[in-house]
Amino acid sequence: MNSMAQQMDRFLAEVEKQAYIMANMSVRNADDALDLVQESMMTMVTRYAAKPHDEWRPLFFRILQNKIRDFHRRATTRGKLFSLFTAFRNDDDERVEPDSVYAGRDIDQPDERVMLDGSRDQMLVALAELPERQRQAFIFRSVDGLSVAETAQAMRCTGGSVKTHYSRAVRRLREQLQDHWT
Repeated sequence: MNSMAQQMDRFLAEVEKQAYIMANMSVRNADDALDLVQESMMTMVTRYAAKPHDEWRPLFFRILQNKIRDFHRRATTRGKLFSLFTAFRNDDDERVEPDSVYAGRDIDQPDERVMLDGSRDQMLVALAELPERQRQAFIFRSVDGLSVAETAQAMRCTGGSVKTHYSRAVRRLREQLQDHWT
């Protein structure tokens, strides 16, 4: 395997979990989220592998966001409506545990787990309620650790817009979650 292919493999391994969490929160279905991440990775490899390495991260997340947006457009044209009440249920109408969304982020201390179990559910609900652009800005900046410039490139907007969306998301999350994080 050549150096470029190895770099791409490492990069995709780095962003895989973050991309899955982002897609799962956006489409609220684990299988669809996995498909979107895989499609994004294939697009990245087949079309953009030759781009400079420092452009990969924002480019990949822009591809993922476009795939998510396309998914929602297709779902809307088929008459599928997503609601908050089905956000954490699977096809058998069983509750999906938040641990499955946060794979790889185990908390070892039982007292920490008890304290966070309800908070994590509320955080997922609050994130799902955010407008799409605010949710994108929050996830890119807080979860993925992208800079304002990288987030702006991924969202195809200005840095000022990223700051506005992020600020509004943080303010709204603080309001909704104030009982859980004091």
